Amino acid sequence: MRFTGTRTAKATAAALVAVPLALGGMASQSQAQTSSPSPSGTSPSASGMFGPGCPSVSQKADTVKDKVTEAAAAYPQLSQLVSAAVRAGLNGTLDGKSHITVFAPNDQAFQKVTASQLTSLLKNQGELKKVLTYHVVDKQITPDELSHGSFTTVEGSKLTTSGSGSDFKVNGKASVVCGNIKAANATIYVVDAVLRPPSS
Repeated sequence: MRFTGTRTAKATAAALVAVPLALGGMASQSQAQTSSPSPSGTSPSASGMFGPGCPSVSQKADTVKDKVTEAAAAYPQLSQLVSAAVRAGLNGTLDGKSHITVFAPNDQAFQKVTASQLTSLLKNQGELKKVLTYHVVDKQITPDELSHGSFTTVEGSKLTTSGSGSDFKVNGKASVVCGNIKAANATIYVVDAVLRPPSS
């Protein structure tokens, strides 16, 4: 896969290290992200981002002009997702789409998956691609649409969203910890669980 920018290449190369390292430390709670929400993170910010986890989602750069893979790579909490997307050969596909929404599992979400399940998933490119494309909707979803949403994913199955204010869930189980992050071709909602397609 050829990258168009050195920042993407460097960020993706760094991210590629994340999943193998995580396999050995899945059970280690010391690697878990801190989840102490700041009151200031629960209401929409000037950028439109919202959610209890936004203060801890440290952003290295303004991602509004970046394609989704490069934008995600700017957030350390999404390193395992970026690595998995590269393994599945999806980075070019996602960057080539316009106006998509990504429900992006953070590194803490991947830590909830057992080491054996994650190893199996990473070895099966077809299944990995299926799981990852289940997190992508081929339209940009606004926060207003999350309250009672039902969306067809790129994988082909439906996912649902529910909630109000800044408290939303996907499929009734994954919480949106930071939402409405903007990329050039996508809106990103960071979630705290890896979603599985109904048929998976």
